[in-house]
Amino acid sequence: MLTKRLSRGVSACGYLTIRYLKAVVLMAATPISVLFGWLLPGVTAGLVRLANSELDRAGKFLGQSEAPQLPAAAERASGDLVTLFRDKSFKRSLRLYLGVLAMVPELFIAVFAIFAAPSAVLSGVLWPIDPGNFSIMGLGIDSWWDVAWLVPLQAALGLGTLAWVAPAVARGHANAVNNLLAPSAEQLETVRLNQRVDELTRTRAGAVDSHGAELRRIERDLHDGTQAQLVSLAVRIGIAKQVMADDPEKAAKLLDDARDGAEQAMHELRGVLRTMYPPILQDRGLAGAVAALCARCPLPVELRMGELGQVPAPVEAAAYFVVAESLTNITKHSAAGRVDVVLERRGPELYLEITDDGIGGARINEQSDLLGRGSGLHGMLHRVQAIDGHLELTSPIGGPTMIEVILPCE
Repeated sequence: MLTKRLSRGVSACGYLTIRYLKAVVLMAATPISVLFGWLLPGVTAGLVRLANSELDRAGKFLGQSEAPQLPAAAERASGDLVTLFRDKSFKRSLRLYLGVLAMVPELFIAVFAIFAAPSAVLSGVLWPIDPGNFSIMGLGIDSWWDVAWLVPLQAALGLGTLAWVAPAVARGHANAVNNLLAPSAEQLETVRLNQRVDELTRTRAGAVDSHGAELRRIERDLHDGTQAQLVSLAVRIGIAKQVMADDPEKAAKLLDDARDGAEQAMHELRGVLRTMYPPILQDRGLAGAVAALCARCPLPVELRMGELGQVPAPVEAAAYFVVAESLTNITKHSAAGRVDVVLERRGPELYLEITDDGIGGARINEQSDLLGRGSGLHGMLHRVQAIDGHLELTSPIGGPTMIEVILPCE
């Protein structure tokens, strides 16, 4: 128990010492800041960064998993005092100077806690070398009697300070830092909203790009496949019409070919439509559609599915395409022997996990690599982010590969 307390005391003394050194740096930089801070934006931005480092250090000492941080200093032009004094982060950072008032007492406590006991023992051993010139507790040592009661007294005070006083002072200072410097609720909300705007801008841009690529793919499929079949069909019907009177047998054969071409065109058109919104989702729902995908996969697939409840159509489509693209990628590139798929509802979210025992090394790339991998995963990511979902890929070299997807259902 005592060892644990002393260890905490050493940590507290380290915190107080570093805090003192930062205060010294702050005081040394103050004249330059007063003279040029209004002119140089980097000076005032540095004050905000120093405040954030104090918040981070205090949070770590108090055992907080994530300390709140002040937003970065507002961008301003040189000499722009209006923006400077409107900057809430800068004004809150000025409270760092209140900590300067306690820097010397805190350093004294830290130094006394660390060195009181060792210095007492050392003085008690070395005093015979020069009697009267060694002191303990401010009292000169002239006899072993002085050593007998002064050494234990200073050692006990030092250890007590190290075990109880220093941690209490350090905790008090860390709490004061949080109370004085931590951003206000309004600032935190502003930061959250700004991050949300940035995230939405990024995901919507990705969704637009993905949507554009999907439209180009559909146009290419229609142009290269269905349109070519329909043109061929029109030509055959036209020829059959011309030769019908002179050669009915040849016209009948051309019409049979045209019928086959029409069926093939309809088949290709249905294939294109399935990539837009698979009819199987409408017919069987997400559970049946995913089960059908797993059943058609050439690899053994273990599907574990929970109760899904009511799932919005965009979420159904996103989950279906993630499963379809993942199974296709695994079949083509992973050299896997089996696949595990988990699909379940977790409160307001739909959770999807796809794991294979393949070679791993999958990455999300803008373009396909030399083996043709990566771009499909990039499209999956855009599709998931477009509905505010989250996709995480874990694929170390040698495997296994795991894709986790969380999609909001409300």
